[in-house]
This record gives sequence, C-alpha cells and structure tokens, in this order.
Amino acid sequence: MTHSSPPPVTLWQRLSQASWQRRVVPGLTVIVLMVVLRLLGVFQELEWAALDSFLRWRPAEPTDDRLLIVGITEADIQQVGTYPIPDGVLAALITELQRHDPQVIGLDLFRDLPIQPGSDQLNQLMAESPELFGIEKVLSSAIAPPPALPEARVGFNDFALDDDGFVRRAFLGVFPPPAHPEGPERFRFSFPFVLAEAYLAQDNLYLENGRRHRDNMRFGTAEFWRFRPNDGGYAGADASGVQMLINVRSGPTPFTMVSLSAVLAGEVPPDLISDRVVLIGVTSLGQKDLVNSAAVNTLNPGLVYGVEMHAHITSQILSTVLDDRPQINVWPNPWEYLWIIAWGAIGMLLVGLIARPAWYLLGVGLIGLGLFVSSYVVLWLGGWWLPVMPTLIAFTLNGLVLPGFYLYDQTLRSRIAARQRVIEETYDAIHNGPLQSLALLLKQKEELSPTVQAQLADLNQELRTVYNRLQQESLPAEEQLPLGGGKVIDLRDELHEVLYEVYIATLKRDFPGFATLKFQVVKFEPMQEASLSADDRRALCRLLEEMLCNVGKHAIEAKRLTIACYATETDNIIRVADNGKGQPLPDTAPTPTTGGRGTQQAQALAQRLGGTYEREFTPTGTHCELRWPTQRPRPRWWPRSRS
Repeated sequence: MTHSSPPPVTLWQRLSQASWQRRVVPGLTVIVLMVVLRLLGVFQELEWAALDSFLRWRPAEPTDDRLLIVGITEADIQQVGTYPIPDGVLAALITELQRHDPQVIGLDLFRDLPIQPGSDQLNQLMAESPELFGIEKVLSSAIAPPPALPEARVGFNDFALDDDGFVRRAFLGVFPPPAHPEGPERFRFSFPFVLAEAYLAQDNLYLENGRRHRDNMRFGTAEFWRFRPNDGGYAGADASGVQMLINVRSGPTPFTMVSLSAVLAGEVPPDLISDRVVLIGVTSLGQKDLVNSAAVNTLNPGLVYGVEMHAHITSQILSTVLDDRPQINVWPNPWEYLWIIAWGAIGMLLVGLIARPAWYLLGVGLIGLGLFVSSYVVLWLGGWWLPVMPTLIAFTLNGLVLPGFYLYDQTLRSRIAARQRVIEETYDAIHNGPLQSLALLLKQKEELSPTVQAQLADLNQELRTVYNRLQQESLPAEEQLPLGGGKVIDLRDELHEVLYEVYIATLKRDFPGFATLKFQVVKFEPMQEASLSADDRRALCRLLEEMLCNVGKHAIEAKRLTIACYATETDNIIRVADNGKGQPLPDTAPTPTTGGRGTQQAQALAQRLGGTYEREFTPTGTHCELRWPTQRPRPRWWPRSRS
C-alpha cells in the first residue's frame, strides 16, 4: 500500500488556521483603540470631512421655489457709491418687493444705527410691515436689532462654528450669555427660524414641543431633533441652546439669486417674489460676510455667503415640514459603537473565511468600498450620518494590516526554521564526515605525537563550538534562555527537555552543597505544555534553577538530591528535594507568611498558572514543589482554537 504525502501548507493557510487567541487579542486591541480614540475626538475632523463630502456629492436637488435671495453685489455697491447701503436704498428695495406680495422678507443687514439718508422711511416700513424681519447678534460682540422692529420680528444671525471653523450646525434658539446687554433671561430665536416660522403660519402650522422628546421643536408632525454634544462624529461639542445639523440643499443652484439693482430696475419677474421668503444680504466677496462650509457647491470652494447659508437653514426647516425632506439623523451612541465593533470583528473573521490571498485582498477592498458607498447612500436617501471613518479604519486594520503582521511573523518563523535546518544539516554533514575522521585519529593516540593529539582535540572542540554558536544565534531572542558558561537553551523544545538542560547546567556550578552529593534521583517526563507561553516556560526554567541553587548554597551535608518534572492526569509537577541537615533560607525568616523575593516570584508564577507553590523546611531536608493544572481554565466566552 502506498501513501501519498499531504500537500504543503502555505503561509496563508497557516494564517487562516491560526489559533483564535493570536487573532482575537490584536483584533480586540484595535477595536478598543478605535472606540477610545473616537471618544477622545481624534476622528472628529475625518468624520466631518466625510459628512461634507457625502453632502456635496449628492445629486442636485431642484431649486427651492419658496425662497429668493436678493444679493447686494460688488456692482451694486459701486453703483450706490457707498457701503453700508443707505437706509433709503433699502427702503426703496423693500417697497419694490412688497409690490409683488412676498410672504416674508428677511433683512440680513445690521441696522442698530441709522445710515442716512432715508432712515425715517426704513423705520416706518419696519414698524408697519408685519412680513419684514431683521437681525441682531447675541452670542459674541452683541449687536442690537433695528429699534423700529418689535421683538417678535427679530432673529439672531450667529452661526455655530466647529473647531475647524466650518459651519455644520444651525442655531434654532438660544439664551444669550450673561454678558449680553439685555441679560440672559429672554430666549431668542434664530433668523432662519423666525423666517420659516412666519412662512409656516400661513398653513396654520405653529411651533410646539416635540412628541418624542419635549426638548425638540415641532411643526405639525415634523420634529427637529435637538443636537447633543456627542452626536454623530462630534465629541464634547458645545450644544448650548437648541441646535440642529444642517442638511444643505445640494446642486449648483439651490436658490434663485438676483441683485439689488435688478429688483430696483424692475427686471425681476413678479412670480419670483410673490408668496416667497425673500432674503436680502451681501453677496460681495469684498465685504467678508462669509462663512466656511465644505458641504455646499460654490464657485469659491469652502466659502458661502452668510445670507446663502441662512437660506439653506430656512429651506431645510420648510422642506422638512412641508415636503418631508430628511434631516441629518444620527444613531444613539451605543448603536454607533456597536457598529464600529461589529465591522472590526468582520475584519478579524475574514482571514478564516477567504482561502486565497488574492481573493482576500479583493474581498477586503470590495467590502470596504461597499461600506463607504453604503454610508453615502444611507445619508443621501435617508439622512442618516453613520460613523464611517472609524468603522472603515477598524475594518481595514483588522482586515489588512493585522494579517500583514501575521504573515510577516509566519514568514520570519519559516525563515528561522529553514536556517535552523541548514545549520543542523551542515552539522550532520560535518559530524558524519570530518568529525568521524577526527574521532578515528583521536583513538590512535599512541601513534600520534602529543602536539598533534592536542591540535586534533582542539579542532574537534572548535567544530562543535561553531555549531553550537550558529544554533544559538539562529534563535529569536524571545525563545532563548541564557544559562551559565555561555549556554543558551531553545525554549521551543519540549518542556521536560528544556528543564533537563537547566538541571545539567545548574549542577555544574561551583556551589558547596553540590560537592557533597552522592546520589541523584532524576525524573524528567513529558508534560502538558500547550497553554504555556514563552514567558511561562522561561519562568519555569528560572524557578527550577532557583530551587537547585538553593540546594547548592544552603543545604548542609546533603547526600541525596531528588528532581522530578512530570505530569499526572490533572497536574504538572516540578519537585526538588534534598536530605541535607538544612538551615532556614535567607528569604524565609523575615516574612514567614509571604517569604522573600524568590518565594514571592514562585508564588506569583503559581498564581499565574492557576496552581500552587509549597516549600517545606525540616531538620531532615528541604522540599520545594510547584504544581499547576494541565489545562488552564478559560473564560466561557473565549473561543477555542481550531484543530
């Protein structure tokens, strides 16, 4: 009967079959790191950039026919001949707009002080026009509203700025800070909010408290979720007042925009004004009435006119109430972190699911792309802002980077093993050739001169020393255990063999207790060592060395030494006993409960292995024993290794 050899196992197969412990611990470390970094706000700017990009990439929406922007352009300023625009020009503009029955007129210009000529006409219009609204500034460097406007027709035009200076949130209302000239008692509504509120009143839709949460604002069935400090990609943001995330209107022409001079000249069709919300503001780059936003498609990337951003916010409120247009929604924080953890776990699992490296790379790339695209689609269609960047990073690290480290480790181990094989094969060739010849020559000592005999003996020793040195240098540092006399032990060998090497090397040391020994009872048998790490094995070797050194240094007239390293059905055992007269070891007397440094280290090792350490001192000898279970207990949730 013939037996075929099994096919060679590739590095990728070794990786995919690697123990769960080797994959889970680094993978969980990555996931925990992602969660902690997100809690600390490290990913804020990445998540903001993703939100801006997703909003900017959406297909163009229809121009909102409820709004009209009357922009004061640089050409208008040149034509008027002065800036700020005089009150008389604004009065003429408002009068011309009123001829076509706009629903609401919002003046996004500060008029706390009169700008002659024409202040009387403007003040009269403000007092007598219920559809006319103005602005104030309440949050920083307060600016009073136009004195002719009643409080109900004034809204503040402050923007909520993120740490990068960009606008992604809008105020709906706020209490002024304590330093405000009128004090912090009266709640103020924002300029876009009062414009939208006045427009919605024509449909008998009025402001109410939220049904799902009383802190929310509501018109009819449309409820505006109040922004919280850790919503979406934010971490500890200032959520004072009532804020919402801005869902800007996509496309190159979200609103119709005309110039001041075009309105005064009667060039604007009446249907662009009638029954609309008309916003009047500066649209000249030279006047710096700008805000930063990367979500809006503009001719000047990242820059949006202040009046245009107010239009986006007003449009969002109206479209949410009247058209059921999605707001920017976020998951509760626990759901977001479960999402990150789940995708990090998927990255860990892929190694065991995809057999070929080429397919694996393609699979990781496609899944990562799918995650990114699906996050975009969910925002586009449903308004849900998912934590895409930390999720993608966790998935990529666990799906690509960690397997790369694993493969590097496997490759390094394979190369070390190959080098070790070359060394052993080389030594075998030397041993079976030149060393055998040397051995024959050394047996013929009587036929050789003393000088030649010495040279041959030195040559024999040098050849063996070269082999030992090469063998030791090929070992990884974490797998080495240096002993006295330049001896280095390979911790990857069977545990009982490694312990035997420690015993042999230690007994060669020049200790008085070893000189009196006449009889040694030695037992080294295979032990259950599958669950031991390299550090555990090193600690066991050092413990045996310490036990033997204590015999050599402290046993008096000991004749017999017993060393036993073996396994029972339930326990691994390392035992050292002597029959010397004995004396208390230096580290036992001061602290009989805990022992000295050596005892404490032994007890710590026993606790780590889930076992016990005992040292018994009697007039007829000393007995030391370490015992630990052959199968170390694991938590129930810990996955088993693949066989």
